[in-house]
Amino acid sequence: MLSLTEIMAGPIIYPYPQGVVRRRVMKQKFDVTGMTCSACSAHVDKSVRKLDGVAEVNVNLLQNTMTVEYDESEVNDDQIIRAVIGGGYGAFVHDKQEEAGRKRDIGVDDEITGMKRRLWVSILFMIPLMYISMGHMVNLPLPSFLSGTHNAVSYGLTQMLLVLPVMYINRKFYQVGFKTLFKGSPNMDSLIAIGSGAAFVYGVFAIYRMGYGLGVQNLHLVHQYHMDLYFESASMILTLITVGKYLEARSKGKTSEAISKLLDLAPKTATVERSGEEIEIPVEELNEGDTVIVRPGASIPVDGVILEGMTSVDESALTGESIPVEKSSGDKVISASINKGGFIKFRATKVGNDTTLAQIIQLVEDASGSKAPIAKLADKIAGIFVPVVIVIALASGIIWLLSGQTFEFALSTSIAVLVISCPCALGLATPTAIMVGTGKGAENGILIKSAESLETAHEIKTVVLDKTGTVTEGRPQVTDILTSGSMKEKELVKLAASMEKPSEHPLADAIVSFGEETNAGLYEVSGFKSVPGEGIEGSIKGDKVYAGNLKMMERIGVSLGELEEKSTVFASQGKTPLYFAKEGTLLGLISVADVVKPTSRQAIQEFEKMHIEVVMLTGDNKKTAEAIQKQLGISRVIAEVLPQDKEAKIREIQNEGKKVAMIGDGINDAPALARADVGIAIGAGTDIAIESADIVLMKSDLLDGVAAVQLSKAVIKNIKENLFWAFFYNVIGIPLAAGCLYPFFGLKLNPMFGAAAMSLSSVFVVSNALRLKFFRPGFIRNKETPVKVHEPGQSEEETKMKKTISIEGMMCEHCVKHVTDALNKLDGVAAEVSLSDKNAVVNLEKEVSEEVLKQAVEDAGYQVTGIQ
Repeated sequence: MLSLTEIMAGPIIYPYPQGVVRRRVMKQKFDVTGMTCSACSAHVDKSVRKLDGVAEVNVNLLQNTMTVEYDESEVNDDQIIRAVIGGGYGAFVHDKQEEAGRKRDIGVDDEITGMKRRLWVSILFMIPLMYISMGHMVNLPLPSFLSGTHNAVSYGLTQMLLVLPVMYINRKFYQVGFKTLFKGSPNMDSLIAIGSGAAFVYGVFAIYRMGYGLGVQNLHLVHQYHMDLYFESASMILTLITVGKYLEARSKGKTSEAISKLLDLAPKTATVERSGEEIEIPVEELNEGDTVIVRPGASIPVDGVILEGMTSVDESALTGESIPVEKSSGDKVISASINKGGFIKFRATKVGNDTTLAQIIQLVEDASGSKAPIAKLADKIAGIFVPVVIVIALASGIIWLLSGQTFEFALSTSIAVLVISCPCALGLATPTAIMVGTGKGAENGILIKSAESLETAHEIKTVVLDKTGTVTEGRPQVTDILTSGSMKEKELVKLAASMEKPSEHPLADAIVSFGEETNAGLYEVSGFKSVPGEGIEGSIKGDKVYAGNLKMMERIGVSLGELEEKSTVFASQGKTPLYFAKEGTLLGLISVADVVKPTSRQAIQEFEKMHIEVVMLTGDNKKTAEAIQKQLGISRVIAEVLPQDKEAKIREIQNEGKKVAMIGDGINDAPALARADVGIAIGAGTDIAIESADIVLMKSDLLDGVAAVQLSKAVIKNIKENLFWAFFYNVIGIPLAAGCLYPFFGLKLNPMFGAAAMSLSSVFVVSNALRLKFFRPGFIRNKETPVKVHEPGQSEEETKMKKTISIEGMMCEHCVKHVTDALNKLDGVAAEVSLSDKNAVVNLEKEVSEEVLKQAVEDAGYQVTGIQ
């Protein structure tokens, strides 16, 4: 079986029986120009698949790229490019340097700038055009040379001159629209081109008729066409559609940043030992087998095996492991991880494109490129709707000519059909709902980066959660403190914080932070020494103090006594127990763990209520993952997986026919986020994860992931309603515009009323989309309290008999004494009051109501702000 590295290395040679010609399957990436909608990407896909020797085609509309797998003995790059050009689009081989992320494609930035310029020019000319054409309806004054029937031609020519710049600046709609129409694959641009073009042509025709009427003094004819000018319709269509295109172009601007930021993780230079000398060289010049030197605090440039030295390595960016891993001679190190502790030398085993980081970059690129573009319902309908409308318009004009009607009557009928079929409402149906939906999401801290992801989210059947930083807080915290003998808890915390202060280990940071929060204070430590793989030691007030793991306690001959069983329970809960001893005597233990976020349990329950399967996928160890699973009741957990495995697991679920959402926060999640149908990044996570994702939860709250799915369902429902209103007038208006009722009732739709009906459908669509502003998630957020883990030996009932009362108004130790006395006077209550935490922790020997506890505190002169 081919490895990932072998696949990326070049062409795949499939083994064939002797005598059969072997196929050399190449995988090539192309940039495609001219695509504007899913109908375009589908037509590109279809054009290339027709070629002999093409095995697979993946067209990415958002990135404007195409990946093709083909047999190079039957077809080549030039033939593929010609096939795309023949379909009405442009193509060229993708720049390899750009693929590696070493340079930014400024084409996207140019597109955004150009679209913005088009939008402002369109608005600049549309405003006076709307004033001239519609101002009289609200009694706004017009210049004298534009007023009255005798100035009808000036009135029409002025409007035409104002619409021409709008049409010119938006000429791409006509270039692409008519080109794809003539190629037999009409898209939204075709609808825009035909609709606005029809309105313009009719306006020009009306100017000629008015000129003729003035020439022959037929004022009735002049008056008839004076208000039948539809230049403002053409301008409005182009301007509104350009707004949507501008927003779409902005969303494309972020597609390549994830790759660039991934590359920034690895150092640009490496220190190697050659001929007994240390030299610094560019990472690109590293060879397999080189001896690489990494000092504390530096990033590891390539994958390798340690030759000498001991250290702890922070691999959280790549594996999701929240705690640094101890490394010594013979252990493997991976690129882009950080050397936290000691000086090491290692032998480079994977360099260049073979490193773990390079493979992650490749996976992100491949996963992004292999996403099938989401077909918009409007685009699918457009492929049928446009030719049908054209046929109806032509047919109605020809039939009325053959029936003896005048050319003007027949032309008016054809134009009326095209005008009432104008795609303004059709073009607004999706973007307006998307714009309001994404705006509502932003109000709630949910950033949706593309319409595709918002649309796909409503079909999600499985949610895959990363553990570290997603389900949990992502940083170690003190969870339990147990003392031995006469040692007091506050004294143990002070001693522990003092010992851990000089250490750089993340677990030490948790204990020092806890000491600062509880105002424990610090002792002066002398003779500090780090013992690799065990812990630390030093002297406090002349006494030798040890802080470390079980291995250290065994080495110095300290018995754990009654704490041994409890430490085993802590370990089974995914916590890391740290032991503290002085002069051969155990002082106590402090356990540290990455705690579960307050809202994780409710979020998982809400997903399950929507019949969405929840899977936790983590690079952390199995014991820790199972502890989290037990706390939150997650049905399925997969632990100890590498980034490549995460991406593969997502693919396995997708192969079952399910739409998958991935929620993560680390660099290691980037390939999985890109591979998933919808990638959701926690806002507090890394920039790379955020750039690789489709949706970002800025509050780092899993409940917002639930809200994002519910918002998607609401938006899609709204879009379907909008499409109904967009076509409702067409269903009624097209037969009327074609003159179907004229022989029976004398009813014929004037193009002006056709344009009004089209505008009314737009009003309906926009008004309906605005209803999304009232969207609310379908759940009530529970009070955010951390998930509690029972103390060793405690029962569920005993845990319930412990309450924490938050108190305002305590200013000194006298206040603490007053509150303590007030609570302890209650029967069955034992209270410990903390001035720094402004709370009282009460243990209840029997049931005591919260109201009684609150009343006791308030009677003592203080205010209760909450009881947990």
